[in-house]
Amino acid sequence: ASTIKLGALFILCSYLSSLQNISSLIAALQTLGTFCIPYSFISRIELGDVTPHNIKQLKRLNQVIFPVSYNDKFYKDVLEVGELAKLAYFNDIAVGAVCCRVDHSQNQKRLYIMTLGCLAPYRRLGIGTKMLNHVLNICEKDGTFDNIYLHVQISNESAIDFYQKFGFEIIETKKNYYKRIEPADAHVLQKSLRSPCAPPGGELQKAE
Repeated sequence: ASTIKLGALFILCSYLSSLQNISSLIAALQTLGTFCIPYSFISRIELGDVTPHNIKQLKRLNQVIFPVSYNDKFYKDVLEVGELAKLAYFNDIAVGAVCCRVDHSQNQKRLYIMTLGCLAPYRRLGIGTKMLNHVLNICEKDGTFDNIYLHVQISNESAIDFYQKFGFEIIETKKNYYKRIEPADAHVLQKSLRSPCAPPGGELQKAE
């Protein structure tokens, strides 16, 4: 029986590898449904550096993923933040990105998530989790951040739910935060990285 299963698995993998793109592969997996094979067996999610050689890929991704546009200064700054900016690859295809910056405000050291997202066909595959965990791990290793925060359009319920699973909370709603898109209001979501009694510079809580 085990030999038959291995043979069937080999045939399936050969078929999947013959597909021309990842979208076709995902559709095939959804069709096969009852044949239990984990995504991790055939997929690989990796993060890569943002460099002058692939910055145009980041621009194209942002244009498709987000309803707002980012100016040249944004991309110039992204090239200076090192590990705080990453492209996300699904089987060697760039499908998402995360870009952050350090923010010293409110007498605190904060990490601001400027963008984090991936193309719609590749959502719910763990790519967003991979990117957010990368950012949280940076904060944990650094040990000096007070919190991490971002803005989310109030209508983006899936994004709000995603961040809340990682311990983020809505701390404020900014009216008319966005220009030329509706709704224009944005929630500020924040995750504290210190225990309530810890003073600035205290021990960082372990990232979830």
